[in-house]
Amino acid sequence: NEDPTDLLVSASVFDENILGGSAVASLSTSDPDAGDTHTYSLISGSGYSGSGYADSNAFIIDGNQLKIKESPNFESKTSYSIRLQTKDSGGQTLEKDVTFYVTDINEDPTDLLVPASVFDENIAGGSAVATLSTSDQDSGNTHTYALVSGAGDADNSAFIIDGNQLKIVESPDFETKPTY
Repeated sequence: NEDPTDLLVSASVFDENILGGSAVASLSTSDPDAGDTHTYSLISGSGYSGSGYADSNAFIIDGNQLKIKESPNFESKTSYSIRLQTKDSGGQTLEKDVTFYVTDINEDPTDLLVPASVFDENIAGGSAVATLSTSDQDSGNTHTYALVSGAGDADNSAFIIDGNQLKIVESPDFETKPTY
């Protein structure tokens, strides 16, 4: 019985936000012994011969499927270093360090900020009453704003959006309309 010659991993990249328990790669083995069967395991620890594999505890192996335990978040962790072992039916083993990379997916903004909710009456039509901004975990994203139809849209026609500025169309009069 000869040693396995390679441990093959079908993929080294996966998307962030996949469900915990999702398969991220299939494992297979190159072995000169035809018909040999193989089992796979994760080696945990802080590293081997200078290579780190401290992330092995973030995965499980189910048959020949490598599965991530918890949903990955690119903004928290961009890569995982693990060490895998393949063992053939005769007990011969091979270990291999593997690094997986997490792909950043554009995520929904987390909040729309409207810092001002009060403005004076008799300001000129076309005046900005609020500067809009967005909280978004994807740094560097730009945002556009629009007034939309639906619940709470009764006064949309009283406003326009110019860039990130919410502007009132006509000069407001408190005695006629105190809220929008």
